[in-house]
Amino acid sequence: MSPPFLAVLGVGPWGRNHCRVLDAHGWLRAAHDIDGAALMRVAPEFRRDSLQAVLDDPGVRGVIVATPARTHFEIARAALLAGKDVLVEKPLTLDEAEGEELARLSRRLGRVLMVGHITLYHPALVQLRQLLRAGELGRIRYLYSNRLNLGTVRESEDILWSFAPHDIAAFLDLTGHWPLRVGAHGGSYLRAGRADVTVTHLEFPEGIRGHIFVSWLHPTKEHRLVVVGEQRMAAFTDDRMGGSLTLFDAGAIAGGTLNVAARDQGRCIEFPREEPLANELAHFVARMEDRAEPLTGARHGLEVLRVLETARQSLLEGGIALDCVALEAGCP
Repeated sequence: MSPPFLAVLGVGPWGRNHCRVLDAHGWLRAAHDIDGAALMRVAPEFRRDSLQAVLDDPGVRGVIVATPARTHFEIARAALLAGKDVLVEKPLTLDEAEGEELARLSRRLGRVLMVGHITLYHPALVQLRQLLRAGELGRIRYLYSNRLNLGTVRESEDILWSFAPHDIAAFLDLTGHWPLRVGAHGGSYLRAGRADVTVTHLEFPEGIRGHIFVSWLHPTKEHRLVVVGEQRMAAFTDDRMGGSLTLFDAGAIAGGTLNVAARDQGRCIEFPREEPLANELAHFVARMEDRAEPLTGARHGLEVLRVLETARQSLLEGGIALDCVALEAGCP
């Protein structure tokens, strides 16, 4: 089996992180960006002066699409048609129909299509998933997440499409359920018609509720996800130090009882200190080799798009909760 040589398309700040990790593993072969100044920050041996030069290279087996979201569909489609496996940064596209077309194309061509929902590859979230599956928290009652920062304001997407995909992906994964109804409220303060702050409410089966608060008009950076179970609660905080996962001996029992065994500061749960991006890229390479469906494959990406589309429609209709129709089995 030949080495899984990869190319990175889009080498802004996040694309350069992809280059760094891939280079450290010996997996980076090429990189391209239409911004010449950005491309100059990549080592000369990896620079390519056009997208076509990357796609025409038979040594490039897969590509990472880390360009602005408005370009994801066009670039990912070209890469699939060129016979490459593709990892697209979130969101898969800004339009559900385009996402469906990419999914169908990847299936028809036998190519791997994966979406960069990096939160699911954070070792703390992997540990939280295991705790939930083992019943350590009891039945999930409620989830919430905050993803807040000061900028960077995107040109082609609002805060909902820029920040919320991570947490929607996490909610779908942790609950194991499809949301029945979705409602979203927001505010546009910098540009009319483009939300800078949103709160999205999700109603799941079995009475589970969740909300996602995202903003790029916040003085400090914060990413926190809390899961409230009947027996225990867990809090995942992501930061530059690798984050933390804390388990609390308190829960919300159905029927109105607050289960509090001890009022302490919680118990820190250990997890491997691994870089989420490195885990995500290793997962992509593994799926390139075994051709299995990625954890965040095409269908998962489409499910997140469906929730985002429902939330966007709710925003347009003043925040009214809307039914969120699940993808059909086997679709696309």
